[in-house]
Amino acid sequence: MNTTRHRLTKAAACLLLSMSTAIFAQTSFPNAPIRLVIPSAPGGLTDPIARFFSAHFQKVWGQPGVVEHHPGAGGIIGTQFVAKAPPDGYTLLIGNIGPLVFTPALNPKTPYVVSRDLAPVGSLIKFANVMLVNPTLKATSVSELIQLAKQKPGSIYFASAGNGQSQHLSGELFKRATEIEITHVPYKGTGPATTDLIGGQVQLMFGNIPAALPFIKSGQLRALAVTGSLRSAALPSVPTVEESGLPGFIVNSWVALLAPAGTPKAIIDRINEETAKAWATPEGQAILLANNLEFAKGSQADLGAFLDNESMRWSKLIREANIKGD
Repeated sequence: MNTTRHRLTKAAACLLLSMSTAIFAQTSFPNAPIRLVIPSAPGGLTDPIARFFSAHFQKVWGQPGVVEHHPGAGGIIGTQFVAKAPPDGYTLLIGNIGPLVFTPALNPKTPYVVSRDLAPVGSLIKFANVMLVNPTLKATSVSELIQLAKQKPGSIYFASAGNGQSQHLSGELFKRATEIEITHVPYKGTGPATTDLIGGQVQLMFGNIPAALPFIKSGQLRALAVTGSLRSAALPSVPTVEESGLPGFIVNSWVALLAPAGTPKAIIDRINEETAKAWATPEGQAILLANNLEFAKGSQADLGAFLDNESMRWSKLIREANIKGD
C-alpha cells in the first residue's frame, strides 16, 4: 500500500513539474532568438516583412528574429522544415499562398497537411495584383479585352511564372468568370514572362503591382484593373476588376505567419498580439504603404478559417480546370 501510494505521489509530482515547466516556458517566452523561415530564395516580398519582424522582436523582447531562407521544391522544403520543428514558438514560417494552398492542391504527395501540421498565428498581409496588357493590344479596359477575346477565341496569350503559379490560376479564374478562351503560356519565372509581355510575344499577365509599376509608368505596359476589393494607392486611376463589370472577382496574394502544430496557444496569442502592434507602428505603416500591402488583423481562428476558405476555393478551380503543376 505504501509503495503504491509512493508511486502515485511521485507520478503526481512529475505531472505537476511538467505542467509547471510548460507554464513557465509560455510565460517566459521568448528567452531565445526566434527563427523566421522563408520557404523561398532571397529577393521576394517576404524579405522586408521578415526583417521588419526581426527588428521589432529585438526592440520589444530583446530577442532578435533570425531570418533563414529554406528554398526549394516550390516552397515545400521550407514549409516542411517548420512543420517538423519543435512546437515551442521559436520557429515560425513566413508562408504564402503557393506552398500553403496551391502546392497541396496540385500535388497530392505534398509531405505535409497544412491544417494538421501547422498552426496559424496571424499577421495576415494581403496584396492585390494588376491585370497587365501589352499596349499594342487594342483594349483599354477589361470589357474591351473580353470583347476582343470573344471575337477571336484563343488568340490572346497570357503569361505566368509557371504552371500552377498565382498568375496562371488568376488567368484561369478570369477565363471561367468571363467564359472566354485565352491561351496560357508558362515561363520559368516572372522575369522572363514580363520580358515577353513587354516584347509582345504574349499580350496579358496578372502581375505584382510594385514590380509592374516602372513598366506602367514608362508606358511599356498598360494596367487594365487591379484584382483586390479596393483600388491600389499606387494606381488610383486604375479600377478594380469588380468595378470593371465582374462582381465577385477578387484575387489577393498574401503572406501569413504560422508555427508548428502543437505550439501552446498562450505563445501563439502573444506572437499574434505583438505582430499586430508591430504593423501599427510608424515603421510598420511605412512598409505597408511602400509595398502596397494591407494588414488584416485577426485571431488564430480567423487566420485558420481564411486558410481553409482559400484552400477550398483554389482546390475547386484546380480540380475542375484540370490544372497541373510544373
